[in-house]
Parts: sequence; structure tokens; C-alpha cells
Amino acid sequence: MGVAGSEPTGGVPGLRWGTAEEAGLLGRELEGMVEDVRGFLGPSPVHPWCAGAVLLAGRGRAVALHRAVGWAARWEAYDEESDAGVGLAPELRVPMTPDTVFDVASLTKLFTAILAVRQVERGALELGERVAAYLPEFGRAEKAGITVRQLLGHTSGLRAELPLYEAPDREARLRMLWEEAPLAPPGTAYRYSDLNMIALHLLLERITGRGLETLLHDEITAPLGMHRTRFVPPLSWRAETAATEDARRPWARLDRGMVRGEVHDENAYAMGGVAGHAGVFSRARDLAVLARTLLDGGAYGSTRVLSPASVDLLLTDVNEAFPGHAHGLGFELDQRWYMGALSGPRTAGHTGFTGTSLVLAPDADAFLILLANSVHPVRTWRTGSAPRLAAADRLARAIPVRSPAGAPGPTAWFSGMAAPGGATLTLPATGPDTDRLTCLLWWDTVPATDPLALEAAPDGGTDWRPVPFRTAPLERPEEAHDHPDGTASGWSGRRWHRLTATLPPTPVPAPSDGLRLRFRYSTAGRAVGRGVYVTGLRVLDGTGRALFDESRPSDASRVAAVGWHRSPD
Repeated sequence: MGVAGSEPTGGVPGLRWGTAEEAGLLGRELEGMVEDVRGFLGPSPVHPWCAGAVLLAGRGRAVALHRAVGWAARWEAYDEESDAGVGLAPELRVPMTPDTVFDVASLTKLFTAILAVRQVERGALELGERVAAYLPEFGRAEKAGITVRQLLGHTSGLRAELPLYEAPDREARLRMLWEEAPLAPPGTAYRYSDLNMIALHLLLERITGRGLETLLHDEITAPLGMHRTRFVPPLSWRAETAATEDARRPWARLDRGMVRGEVHDENAYAMGGVAGHAGVFSRARDLAVLARTLLDGGAYGSTRVLSPASVDLLLTDVNEAFPGHAHGLGFELDQRWYMGALSGPRTAGHTGFTGTSLVLAPDADAFLILLANSVHPVRTWRTGSAPRLAAADRLARAIPVRSPAGAPGPTAWFSGMAAPGGATLTLPATGPDTDRLTCLLWWDTVPATDPLALEAAPDGGTDWRPVPFRTAPLERPEEAHDHPDGTASGWSGRRWHRLTATLPPTPVPAPSDGLRLRFRYSTAGRAVGRGVYVTGLRVLDGTGRALFDESRPSDASRVAAVGWHRSPD
């Protein structure tokens, strides 16, 4: 077993490479993650999504998966006329390895944000202060009111990017930024922008008197032992670095040929490889140290790079006014399109254009890193984020949902994560004295679009109607919540809840089939939640007598499950 980063000598223990069992994860799902991503090395749907990838997943302080698939360098060039890659000779192809170094593209923004928050800790930078107070040139062209917080939350109003690479020199590039006006008044709209982090980079250099590459080394990578993370990697790293794109016009903005070992992003390239939005190179092992540091409140081993309060700042939503664009300081939050079923209010991370992503799931103390060269040999081959989504869903599924103490058995009914055609769990009919339903419920679904519904049919199974219910966390019953429309969706905090429902009266005379109850779950899109778990089902009459009790084998055998199954976790 290896230890990542510098050897911890005190404080918070460091990472150890171990097994799925040691990480409290299900090994079959981690293996499934590898096979899922391997599948994207083929047509996805026409061309490969990537030439190769490195996966790293862990929970707590155990790295349970660290695997490489495919090729770090597979193509010699891209032929536009045939829309095909010109393959390297077999003996020249470079296999991906677990320690392959990647141009992590916009994951660079996370490092820039951390460096900014370190200055906040020292009192040298204030989030609510105007950027122009530190960098007066930036205040031109209606930008005087933009704050540091707005840069970090992408609410400055600036456009996504500028063609800085077309300018002849640094001064001309800076003039382009100084003269650029926001597209919307600061603080009125969310617009993801590389310019925000370029401006923050320039601000940091101004207030510290040090280059961003020096700040990265001195304040993050050297203290944490991240020895393969830096701007402008030396030529000696090239052999262990994943190739990116055959960068030529018209699909690329500069004619550079096959890019390997130097930054892919054109603006970062024009800035000498050092920029606040792109330019960092790293490997999965190093990024795992960063992930663990953040999950542990800013410390790794005997090294502390941030205070717990600063980590909270990074991972707390500053964009509540812009639903769907939850964002901490530099970190994206709760973005299901690539975080998948790991999503939650505190799930944090980022993606990079080259095919990279990092996801932190604090509620489960889990982390996921996917590094891929998905612009190799050309950026136009990749479509969407399906591999990122698939990997995140697998890690979510690998985190077991155990039945709570007192449940009738070790396994619960599980809806499955995806139920595009709908899944129903129907209880057998009960008599006219039916009064209430109780059970234990765990859910994690896409808010609004993928609800769990509790329904009753007094006529025995034809006219299904919603049943209002109440849920309360087992460990915090005072946090009870009513569901008047008979549905639950969203994130329940990875906690079991006790559900209680007063059932509708059975018509008199009662139908021969009596009252039936069912849970119905359906999903509407590709991105789903962790699903729904139900156990301890009991239907009671007015005196508290159990008309149906899942703990009785004779009753449990009469449950009709369509799409639901007993969880193997």
C-alpha cells in the first residue's frame, strides 16, 4: 500500500491505497465504473469520447480505485477531410498509466480560488471589495463595481472569453481585458467566464508581488507533497503526459500541431502557460491529496493549507439568487450533469475542457477524479459528459445504503436509480378498517422531475390517488416535514426517515379487493439520483393492529414489485 503526498507526521492522517472494503465501498460497482469508462474508448456514439483515462475513487482515507484505461498518446494527427485520426504506429503508442500527467484545463480555477481564499485568511483580500481597489486598471469600461466574490461566483457579467491569443504581446492582451465591458450589470446574472479567473490571477499577482506559478508551488503543491502538479511542466515530463489535440485551424484557434506537454488552452498558451483559468498539469494521485485536504477541512497530515472556515467559504453557495447555478468560491456545487447521483447541496467540483473532472461528496466523505484526454486527436469528436456522469453514478451506487437498526431485515426494497418507464411497489389489499401506513424511507432523486409518489386506490387498484404523508429523520425527529401532495423528491441528506401517512377511508360498502397502496418512482432524464429505499412497511387499523406487516413472511411475499427489488447492499 502506498501513501499519497508527504508522509503525515501528525494531525490528520493521509491517504492510503487500499481496497473497496477498506473504503466502505462496493467493489462490484467500482469495477463497473472502470468498464463503463472503458466503453467510451469506442464509438460514443460515432467517435471515441477519449483515447484514454485515469480513474481514482475513494472514501474516507482509503483510495479504493486507481486505474488507467486506453492510451495517453494514440494519434499522430487528425485528418479533417476524412474526419479520422492518423494513428501512431503500434510501437509508438503510449499506454495510459495511473500516474499519467494531464493538462487539467479548468480544474486550474480551483487552485486559483484556493490561493485567493488564502489571501482572504491573511486579511490581504476582501471578498466584498471591488476588484478595482486592488487592480485599478480593471475598473475601466463599466467594471468598477465588480467584486472579488463576483469573480469567484461567475456573476461579474463578463463574457465567457476573449481571443487574447490574437494580441501581439502581454500589454495588448491586458488592454483587451481592461477595455472589455460586462454584458450584464455585475451581480445580476450568472455567466461562466474564463475572464473572471484571469482577472483574479492578475489581482493575486498584484497584491502578493509573486507570480501565480510561484504561489501555486509555495502555498499548495509543495506543502502538500503534490510533486506532479505545476504550471509549465519541464520537457522531462513529456513522456509521462497525456497528449491533447492536433491543434490546427479551423477547429482550433492556433496552428500548433499535436499538443503534448504544453497547455492546450489558447489563451493560457499565449500567456506563457500560466493563467488563472487554465494551465495547471497534474495527476490523479496529487488531485486525491487535494480532495482529501478539502474534505478534512483544509489539512493533510501535519500540513494545513486552509482553515476549516475557509473551506466552508469555498464550498458554500454564493449564487442562491441564480437557481441552477449553485457555486461556491471557484467550486461548482450540485451539478448533476457531471456529478450524477453524487449530487447534493454540498457536493463540489469542477470539470476541464480537456476531459477532466473532480467531485467531492462531503456527505459521504467520498471523492472522484476522472482524467481523460477527450480532445485527442480533436475537440470535435467528444460529445457531452456521459463518462463523467457514469463514473459519478457508479461511485454513488458503491456507497452502501444499509437498513437501519430495527428494520425487519438486512435489505430494503430499492427502486433502482433509473426508472424511465416507472417502477411500482404495491402492497396487498387490506380491509375496511385501514387507518395508517408507517415505514422507513430513504430517497435521493432529481428535484421536481423524478418524484417518489405514495398513492392509494380505495377501489382495489384502479383509481390511484395521492396520499399526503409526513417524514422525519430517525436521528432528528424534530425535523419532520409534510408532503401534502403525496410526493418526495430531491435530497434527503443520506438519512433514513420515518414515514407516516393517514390513509383515505375505504368506501362503504367496501370493494371486494379493499384498499391498495403503492409507491411509484419514475425518472425523466439521463441524470438521476441514488433512488429510493423502503423498508419496515406496516399498515395499521384504528386500534394499532397490523393489517399488513412486512416482517411477517406471509405478508412480505404478497408485495407486488415492478422495477423494485431487494437491495443487495
